[in-house]
Amino acid sequence: MKLGISLDYGQAKLELPMDYVLAAEKLGYDSVWSAEAYGSDAITPLAYLAAKTKRIRLGTGIAQLAARTPAALAMAAATLDQLANLPADGAGSGDEGEKNGESGNRENESRIIIGLGVSGPQIVEGWYGQPWGKPATRLRDYITIMRKILQREDYVSHDGEEIALPYTGAGSLSQGKPLKSILHPNPDIKIWLGCGGSLSTELMAELTDGWLPMGMTPENWDYYKPAIEKGLAKSGRKMSDIEIQGGCTVEVTDDLEGAWARRKPTFGMLVGGYGSASHNFHKEAMIRRGYGDAAQKVQDLFMAGKREEAFGAIPDSYVDEMGLFGPPERIKERLTRYSEIYTGITVNPSKPHDIETLEMMADFVGLKK
Repeated sequence: MKLGISLDYGQAKLELPMDYVLAAEKLGYDSVWSAEAYGSDAITPLAYLAAKTKRIRLGTGIAQLAARTPAALAMAAATLDQLANLPADGAGSGDEGEKNGESGNRENESRIIIGLGVSGPQIVEGWYGQPWGKPATRLRDYITIMRKILQREDYVSHDGEEIALPYTGAGSLSQGKPLKSILHPNPDIKIWLGCGGSLSTELMAELTDGWLPMGMTPENWDYYKPAIEKGLAKSGRKMSDIEIQGGCTVEVTDDLEGAWARRKPTFGMLVGGYGSASHNFHKEAMIRRGYGDAAQKVQDLFMAGKREEAFGAIPDSYVDEMGLFGPPERIKERLTRYSEIYTGITVNPSKPHDIETLEMMADFVGLKK
């Protein structure tokens, strides 16, 4: 099973833990993930890492749809991909593209994974000034346009319900024309989807290369499996054609209850305070996992200003399912649950940037340095 690490995107001042990232790469970790909310963006840190690393895959987990048009994100992905393949000294050969054929596409596999997500209406409308619209419809248009741009097989046009190229809507001069990327992208750039609802999960399996599941644990895999199988059937693919990257906190401890308690405020904030009363994807994820009554109680308490009570209403089992806690032998035993479903997991040590935890997990899955 592949392992990954993630970067902190909730910082007032951006800092990249290069020793941590380079240690992960040396240990044989497969991926490093950057994200965005309404602070640092998801793409720029990966451009820096592209210059400092050699092998590890660089993923957005997630890049928000409302932040960019599909053309803008495809351009960023193609640019990042080529930066990740420049020589260490930054000097490139002008003949390099010609050696790889007229298309300019490299024969090597891309290191870039563009994980997409819709975020929520508070950010979409409040931060980006975009309409919430029909997220599932917009996702289909967005992914389809990105594919066309990255494959560079023809001039790009798309007659979508939410997104159309060329644009002919309100304010248009009706002078737009289909275009083709000047930069020759590597068509191997992966597009993944971060989601948790059944409709978006089905769309993920139909159109993308991988899944960043929201709210899934090994315990509720059966909830998602039918949607994945339905999406795969639409595109004539099989389960092995997609990657599934879970994420979990890892803490070595003999105090399980203490480990669970330390994480309850985070889950309480997400379930109780993120989004609105009618649109909170973290609450919906908790409901999908079979904790509907607890989810409603947490939200009610949180919105009533009773935060400590809301945190206390998070069940121990809910927290335990979301991570790997306990002595090393318990962590190793519970890790087998993930290997039966996921192709990879993103390791989040309880102690930030803890290389010892990375080493332990690498040993458990048998990574080769």
